[in-house]
Amino acid sequence: MKRKTLAAALLLAAFFQAGCVIIDDGEVGVSKSFGNISEAPVSPGVAIVVPIARQVEVWNVKLQELKENARVPSSEGLIVGLETSLLYRVLPDQAPEIRIRVGRDYNNTLITPYFRNAMRDVVAGYPVRKIYSDQGRKEISERIHGFLKQNLNPRGIQVVDVLLRDVELPQRFRESIEAKLTAEQKVQQKQFELEQARKEAEIEVARAEGAAQAQRIVRSTLSDSYLQYLWIKTLNENPNVIYVATEANLPIFKGVAGRR
Repeated sequence: MKRKTLAAALLLAAFFQAGCVIIDDGEVGVSKSFGNISEAPVSPGVAIVVPIARQVEVWNVKLQELKENARVPSSEGLIVGLETSLLYRVLPDQAPEIRIRVGRDYNNTLITPYFRNAMRDVVAGYPVRKIYSDQGRKEISERIHGFLKQNLNPRGIQVVDVLLRDVELPQRFRESIEAKLTAEQKVQQKQFELEQARKEAEIEVARAEGAAQAQRIVRSTLSDSYLQYLWIKTLNENPNVIYVATEANLPIFKGVAGRR
């Protein structure tokens, strides 16, 4: 009787010592019993744990970001600074396998070395000018992504994307780019001034052509009779002049007529 009571007490104590682990969405559990890791992941929910007998590790299987700042050589041997981000996630069904073969510190043990190696190997094949260009940065990101996908996906790490956030160029190259941009701005300014001068010249030519055309029209429409009409009209507008049609077509001035 005493033995049964003692056994019941031990079982009850073990029950109270037992705990539970809550596994949320975006997480997965890795179960370990007496040092042996189960190959089947534990789904989200409540998982019972018993000291020594069973433990459950909670693993994040949501999207994660690994940032890396590296200084790598270009194809010319110039040192280029890169700021990159790797977006990845742990495949839920592969979490136990990663725990067995790599361990919990898979980030530093597995992902970071491959990431750094990919940046170094890929960038080494590009000149600095290509690295600085938009097209070159896109190609570098795609090649790093392909390298990591080939090497990490089979190990249970899904590579989602590689982002090349910033490129720090060598001082000498930055100075050459600034000098080039300054020269290009000067050329653009000269081209603008030349275009303005051409437009102003075209305007002056158009004005001269218009004046010449107007003069040609006036000359083509003037006749001796019309000129005589304008002359007579002008004389009539003068109060001191009286026009009388004479044989000589000469005007008579009032003052002169009075003295006669």
